[in-house]
Amino acid sequence: MNVLEMKFLFKILLFFSFVSCNAQLLAKKAISLDGDASLDQLILAAANKELVLLGEASHGTHEYYLWRDKISRRLIAEQGFSFIAVEGDFASLYHLNRYVKNLDGAANSAKEVLLQLNRWPTWMWANEEVVALAEWLRKHNDQLPQDKKVGFYGMDVYDEWNSKKVVLDLLKETNKIAYKYVKEQYNCFAPHKGDSWTYARAVEAGKNACTLATKNVVEYIRNHPENFPELSKDTYFYLLQNAVVVHNAEEFYRESVASSGNVSWNSRVHHMHGTVNELLTLYGEHSKGIIWAHNTHIGDAEYTNMRRSGEKNIGQLSRADLGNEKVFLIGFTTYEGKVIAGSSWGAKMQEMTIPPAVPNSIEYQLNTLGLEKMYLIFDQEDRKEKNLKVTGNRAVGVVYNPKWDQRQFVPTIVPMRYDALIFFKKTTAVHALRR
Repeated sequence: MNVLEMKFLFKILLFFSFVSCNAQLLAKKAISLDGDASLDQLILAAANKELVLLGEASHGTHEYYLWRDKISRRLIAEQGFSFIAVEGDFASLYHLNRYVKNLDGAANSAKEVLLQLNRWPTWMWANEEVVALAEWLRKHNDQLPQDKKVGFYGMDVYDEWNSKKVVLDLLKETNKIAYKYVKEQYNCFAPHKGDSWTYARAVEAGKNACTLATKNVVEYIRNHPENFPELSKDTYFYLLQNAVVVHNAEEFYRESVASSGNVSWNSRVHHMHGTVNELLTLYGEHSKGIIWAHNTHIGDAEYTNMRRSGEKNIGQLSRADLGNEKVFLIGFTTYEGKVIAGSSWGAKMQEMTIPPAVPNSIEYQLNTLGLEKMYLIFDQEDRKEKNLKVTGNRAVGVVYNPKWDQRQFVPTIVPMRYDALIFFKKTTAVHALRR
């Protein structure tokens, strides 16, 4: 055996020694996930947090939605959590909030609301799993006074033209003076015909930006609530937040074209984080919120390769704002399975196969434990320097190609990125609604 062969063999032996040692540590912590009662330790750990963030390693996996639902129901019913905020559009998903709280103008069912979603990727929220949660929320809320009902909100920056229409329609019905003022401000967008990318490219080419106009609208609504006496607290929040979406989307698209690096990414992140803060304020002192988003958003960015590029996320910002003791970050992942995704942006959704995880990943290590589904809760012992190893952590987007799956693993210090991690050996595709 020559020197090169000996070095290669040594690396192989070192790798499997690390995997074996790490697997033993993980096996001691693993809690089998067999039914609702098996969540007891996780619910207890999350119960007194101000925010519980529930992740997902893809946007199209049944098990992630199912178990986020189970956790959310228990946090709401047993621990008094006030709202769920998801990685979805504010204006369109507010119709689901209206349904679960039985507000004026509510639809007849959750499915009726979700079938109206038309912005790609529709399967993220237009699926049977979300219908089940929403119908449970409606029944739960029907037993509560109006001011105690649990809400469901989109927190993302997209669907801005719909938000703009909501603002104008609401003002036209309630305050003609305000409507005239806001319409004049929003006329700045008129040449761009509902296309934010066209607007952003026009600004990059030297046309006037609408930044001041959208800011003026937000400040007008926020600083003059007395101008909207007819609006309930919920409707006023709906009006103001849609104006905020228009303002922050203007920045997001403009920076996406004009800037490189992390600027546009962080613009979107700060919008989502700000929306969550506004919801905590809306629901008042001692309110507690649940967030559903991709692991990329909820697992602390400081402990991934996002730190190197300066990209922030909600998990990181929440810990910084509220303190680690008030935030609980739960990641979800799988060894292999099926997923709904598209081959390119806007492509037809399809069921794809997720191949077995690569050897240098947390998924590979957890699979060696032999449990079909399980979770870990990390503590101070896990966060001692000797236990902090960088491993890959699977991240599948709405655009996916299984052929290049080995590229989907984010370098991660798992016990620092999350407070808990839920693992499934094999997952199935989410059940998208069909028209």
